[in-house]
Amino acid sequence: MSGEVREGERIPRREPPQFEEANSLLEAIQRDGFFGTALDDKNQYGPITMMILLLIVATITGIAISFFG
Repeated sequence: MSGEVREGERIPRREPPQFEEANSLLEAIQRDGFFGTALDDKNQYGPITMMILLLIVATITGIAISFFG
């Protein structure tokens, strides 16, 4: 599948990343780590942990802006 270009597409497809299912978010974080789950999509909880990471970064940014602004 790597390098395959289908009809009507211009960009070759890449191989999908390795994916292992987890039974819960806590198990996913314990097994793959928070950043492995959020940034590397190692399991099905990648989008959820990415939203949690976004909330953490937005909170830190908001505190920094209110502190220095």
